[in-house]
Amino acid sequence: MFLALREMRHAKARYLLIMVIMLLVSFLVLFVTGLAKGLAYANISAVENMPANYFVVQEDADHTFRRSQMTVQDLQTAKSVAGDANAASLAVQTSTVTAAENKLKVDITYFAVDMEGMLAPRITEGESVTNNQRGNVIVDRKLAESGIVVGSKLYDQATGLAWTVAGYTEDSSYSHTPVVYMNNTDWQAMRTGGGQGNTSAESVPYNVIALHGSSEQAHTITDTLDQVEVITQKEAISSIPGYSAEQSSLMMMIVFLFVISAFVLAVFFYVITIQKTSQFGILKAMGTRMSYLAWSVVGQVLLLSVVSLSISLLLTFAMNAALPDSMPFQLEPSTLILTGCLFIGTSLAGSIISVGRVARIDALEAIGRAYA
Repeated sequence: MFLALREMRHAKARYLLIMVIMLLVSFLVLFVTGLAKGLAYANISAVENMPANYFVVQEDADHTFRRSQMTVQDLQTAKSVAGDANAASLAVQTSTVTAAENKLKVDITYFAVDMEGMLAPRITEGESVTNNQRGNVIVDRKLAESGIVVGSKLYDQATGLAWTVAGYTEDSSYSHTPVVYMNNTDWQAMRTGGGQGNTSAESVPYNVIALHGSSEQAHTITDTLDQVEVITQKEAISSIPGYSAEQSSLMMMIVFLFVISAFVLAVFFYVITIQKTSQFGILKAMGTRMSYLAWSVVGQVLLLSVVSLSISLLLTFAMNAALPDSMPFQLEPSTLILTGCLFIGTSLAGSIISVGRVARIDALEAIGRAYA
């Protein structure tokens, strides 16, 4: 490491340029990773934060909530297997609402849940809604950006029905739209008032049955009910419209950034190694061990990677603080550690080519070339 530090001190401009390139690449990797995580959370947070590990859907619904229809009888069967407290109905419908105050139209997703069950939203401001109340809803706080506050009137564009915002909840988005929670009574009223005629409440279906139970209970429900399947929470998240395609595109970008950074660093250090062929030859002729020379090359890459990654982390945190709240950006400690380790690992992998070049240097040939 002594040799590596002395060389970096002697050629400050050269290694500073390499560190700047590594800094920019690592910052871009971290920023795109945070953007991918933020977009994912804005897409799935309502389902991800549910205390359910399984969902019962129709067999031909392709794991998509809105394509599935479950009946009250299906819900009772699920409760008999998993327990009343561990099974809850969920109805999902996208719509557009208009706030009475500003006439601004906002796309939202209705979640009809049992307000006393496990899917009831956690209230962060305002009042909760009971199962017997009519015309009150709980909304995601993102709707506050549209001027919707507690007490605001929301008018459903499809049915013309009005809802009063009773309270806020946090981190409840579905397919990039804020979630509006209502009780099953208002759900039935909306469904029957939206072109369903005189359909009774019992015949208006739910979309999904959420479960908190074991795999054995999930298999029992699958065997008991006809034409249904029980999917995991991960499978349900993957089937949210747009989620898989969005994450696949961003993940491909991140992978390419890692590959590009490895190639760029490999080329830089390979060129520098070629320029130092005579010096390495002289060191070999003096009896310097190959392990020492290899460690000097790898040590330079490791030091530059760690320093550039540390600076890029500071820049990423500063950027995150400056971004508006509407910008979906999220970096958890586990993601930071994984991304940092991958970046350092790809950098070290790129240095292997330079180490191989040093190993192939012939001392006599290099010395002869130096004095030719």
